Amino acid sequence: MSALRGWKEIPIAGIPFEPAVKYKTGDWRVFRPVIDNEKCIKCGLCWMFCPDSSIIWDGDNFPTVDYEHCKGCGICAHECPTKAIEMVRG
Repeated sequence: MSALRGWKEIPIAGIPFEPAVKYKTGDWRVFRPVIDNEKCIKCGLCWMFCPDSSIIWDGDNFPTVDYEHCKGCGICAHECPTKAIEMVRG
């Protein structure tokens, strides 16, 4: 069996045998999260709840979004207590 070159080559109901992080699945997204650093209190909830580990945060600086892997589910925006994350089309 040859190695898959991307997520689009995974057969229906197939299981990739390599880490999901290898596949850039961000092009599934319809909406993308945009973080407003003026409203962000660096609580880390977006980072904690992101099911794809697409929120990058070191605990000190403002969180950022890894758009190559973010699927636009909106969980980060839903969990943000200050509404610092807006889901925008694109």
